Amino acid sequence: MDNPINVEVAYATPEKQSLIELTVPAGSTAEQAIMASGVIDIHPEIDLTDAKVGIWNRVCKPSTEVQEGDRIEVYRPLIADPKEVRKRRAEKAKQEGRADKVTGGRPNQPKGSSPKSV
Repeated sequence: MDNPINVEVAYATPEKQSLIELTVPAGSTAEQAIMASGVIDIHPEIDLTDAKVGIWNRVCKPSTEVQEGDRIEVYRPLIADPKEVRKRRAEKAKQEGRADKVTGGRPNQPKGSSPKSV
């Protein structure tokens, strides 16, 4: 290996987390590091054709070249669309009176009725 570099490959499920440290040749891609780590043997549900990958919490292409000390992360697909979850939460808040029905913000408190700190 010419100029080997140290990287980590991370993958997690609710039941099991894997953080694998390994040495790869300089110029290796994120995909090559993932394959060399053996994380796919530990977590056979990983499908690199569909899974998103990232380096230090930033999504990147599998073909991105890794640098010394990088943590390559394999992301699981989302179970629910975050926008839909937020819409449902906001709708529930409106129904419970915790949000203004017109603006969606906090309901206006009449002047002088706000709680005072002691």
